[in-house]
Amino acid sequence: MKKILNHLFEHKTLNRAEAKEVLVNIGKGVYNEHEVTSFMTVFLMRSITLQELQGFQDALLELCLPMDFSGIDTIDIVGTGGDGKNTFNISTLSCFIVAGAGHKVSKHGNYGASAISGSSNVIESLGYRFKNDNAALRKELEEANICFLHAPMFHPALKNVGPIRKNLGMRTFFNMLGPLVNPAFPKFSIIGVYNLEMARLYNYLLQQQKENFAIVHGLDGYDEVSLTGDSKLFTHEGEKVFSAVQLAGMEVKPESISGGNTIEEAAHIFKTIIEGKGSPEQEAVVLANAAIALQVTGLFKSYDDAFEAAKESLRSGKANTCLKKLISLQ
Repeated sequence: MKKILNHLFEHKTLNRAEAKEVLVNIGKGVYNEHEVTSFMTVFLMRSITLQELQGFQDALLELCLPMDFSGIDTIDIVGTGGDGKNTFNISTLSCFIVAGAGHKVSKHGNYGASAISGSSNVIESLGYRFKNDNAALRKELEEANICFLHAPMFHPALKNVGPIRKNLGMRTFFNMLGPLVNPAFPKFSIIGVYNLEMARLYNYLLQQQKENFAIVHGLDGYDEVSLTGDSKLFTHEGEKVFSAVQLAGMEVKPESISGGNTIEEAAHIFKTIIEGKGSPEQEAVVLANAAIALQVTGLFKSYDDAFEAAKESLRSGKANTCLKKLISLQ
């Protein structure tokens, strides 16, 4: 590791093979925590390159425990996290709305590193038990339309660096990797990113890897469609900017989508919204993100149709039924 760190401290970058080798070694526990912390710190001081991102992705996918959901086309909605905005669990709620609309969701998530409550925190507090049993997860998909993949159970490298990430309490390159290494290899991906530079890197990667994806970025710094301002979407068809009014008929204030100050508060907000008792602002934000996901499936003629399907899923209670079914299977 000393040789690698000296290379990086000279403002040099890693090629794809080098980046893969380092992360494979991290995953295997070759380096001590001080070496890993130093390595992660490099990427707090400069942007990750495309070659490095590809190499890191190669490593995590090679090391991961893959899930076989053959015959089922799944979708994932996931943000990189690390935007520092402390919103409620928008992506996770959107996943249940998509599941309620009849689509299979393999949600990949983790505990919050820089946020109070990550998707794993909130889903665990609601009674979900993490597992990496293929048959059990497939049953959840078939019966509840959704399963949850807690990243450390599938990625040894993430498990090894978890305590370091928590101690740093800052956005690291692992935030960038999470959305790219879902062990279920979903057909459809909606990925939220916190800046345009990262959006363009993801766009370059996903153009080569997937036909059905959307990358979303709130132009005021959110890793999702926040409706606090304009949002930019990247798909195979190109880049477009949408106003909050275009996406949900309203613009919202940042404080109206706060995630609370504790995991308990985050879970309470989650339950309130999925039970159809959320504020108009909270509801609008999750519906917009769910609608983008539904539109990516290609089953809707327009965004407006997808938005109506999302609204029906939430307001009819179908999204909440998926949650209740999922928890009953634990």
